[in-house]
Amino acid sequence: MQILIAYATTDGQTRKIARFAADRLAGQGHAVELLNLEDAEGLDLARFDAAILAGSLHAGGYQKALTRFASADRVNLALMPTLFLSVSLSAAGQDAEDWAGLRKCLAEFELETGWTPGRVEHVAGAFRFSEYDFFRAWAMRRIADMKGETVEPGKDKEYTDWAALGTTLDAWVADLKPRLRAGAASAS
Repeated sequence: MQILIAYATTDGQTRKIARFAADRLAGQGHAVELLNLEDAEGLDLARFDAAILAGSLHAGGYQKALTRFASADRVNLALMPTLFLSVSLSAAGQDAEDWAGLRKCLAEFELETGWTPGRVEHVAGAFRFSEYDFFRAWAMRRIADMKGETVEPGKDKEYTDWAALGTTLDAWVADLKPRLRAGAASAS
């Protein structure tokens, strides 16, 4: 299969997650194109059998590049199998209020873009103190403290469950194969 993995990142964790997905799917024999959505202008989605979009939540919204892409290509995205990897620190916990917030942000994104992903997976992100300026580092330490998390100043702390993400990717691709064969048979 030809699979597009397009991402928007702020501090680099979503890029790392997208690379993991690309490596995993390429290792299974799929042709994968990894693309930063900042460079997506003129992309022809018709070249792909399926797409994974990934973006991270910051202050209640996703990156502008992701929102622009999903809005501009919502019709083409709706015509193919899609997986949306929504990356956030809130996905690392079990707090019901945090999860309600994740669902609300996703609903607002879908409303704003007009695109509803075929499947959504909330992926835990990371504290990337090596990427933060002074003020952002202070704010993120405060958030960690409010959630009862211990973080070392200047040290990154990753929450992404790589094994679970691998299982999600494997299941998504396995589900695509029969759907793509059925689509190819009906087209002929």
